Amino acid sequence: MAGGSIGLLAKGKIPEDFSKGIFRAMGLCVIVIGVAGALTIVAGEVTGNLILIMAAVTLGALAGTLARFDAGINRFGAFLQKKLTKNEENNGFAEGFVTASLLFCVGAMSIIGPIESGMSGELPKLLIIKSILDGVTALFFASRFGIGVLFAAAPVLIYQGAIELTASLIPVSVDVTTDVIAQVSAVGSVLILAIGLNMTLDAKIKTANLLPALLFAVGFYYLFSLFGMV
Repeated sequence: MAGGSIGLLAKGKIPEDFSKGIFRAMGLCVIVIGVAGALTIVAGEVTGNLILIMAAVTLGALAGTLARFDAGINRFGAFLQKKLTKNEENNGFAEGFVTASLLFCVGAMSIIGPIESGMSGELPKLLIIKSILDGVTALFFASRFGIGVLFAAAPVLIYQGAIELTASLIPVSVDVTTDVIAQVSAVGSVLILAIGLNMTLDAKIKTANLLPALLFAVGFYYLFSLFGMV
């Protein structure tokens, strides 16, 4: 919210060409983060299963499309826009809210950080680093989309807070947790890649419809484990 608030001060004061250039450059960085995240996980010490990733993303997209997740989230963003802003058409409230919410919630750090904090009870170093990165990103997003970016703080609070609370209450195996995180993070990297493509190429991928893939990743991990596939 602090980063977004600073970005609001710059909204409308940055030339359109300059603003688009920065936004597309950030999109390229998001693409790199998505690709690097997936490759690191798949080729790293904790290996993400490619078949699992493909199955989770495919069925997640099917489930999300049938449930119309993207339309629902955009309607919610439009509702907030109507209630909180005067100009309903071109201020980018809903787009900023949806894009920022997805980007801040689907990364590996948004899962690992809360788990680390909840299980250790120590200073959440990873969450502090993530908050700084999110703050800088929110600054640029808010300068382009406006106040909708600030409202992405609510999904982040609910999502990461729920993970941290769960991690602090439920004893889990470190090895299993690491493996599950690897699978979910790999799928999350695919979603991040989709966001980057939308930012850079205006690909119009309905990323919110892919959100169920994160749940499928967990379910498929345990299913694949029964058959010794992970």
